Amino acid sequence: MTRPEDRRLEPRSAAKARGLVVTPGLELPCLIVDQSNSGVRLRLDRNLALPARILLIDMVQASAAEAEVVWRKGQEAGVKRTGAAASLRGLVPSRLAAARAAFLRAGGR
Repeated sequence: MTRPEDRRLEPRSAAKARGLVVTPGLELPCLIVDQSNSGVRLRLDRNLALPARILLIDMVQASAAEAEVVWRKGQEAGVKRTGAAASLRGLVPSRLAAARAAFLRAGGR
């Protein structure tokens, strides 16, 4: 049952997966706490201001998706995926080259 304060239109599922937020000049480890079809709740390692648009890497799935930060509360943030997730294994589009390099530096394979 959806709690009244939960404004999601879709059901969410627990994830507890390692993630990485990538923006120009920043690679920030995070925990993907839960997710729905369109959004993700993150717990950041540090309380830093994030830009409006980020690349979110799911280290377990080896994928990256463009996302928009829609809310922040302390070290947690809610992001809405604005693009489809793309695999970081093998060749990637040039727009995801920085994400793939960050994925490899973070220990991805």
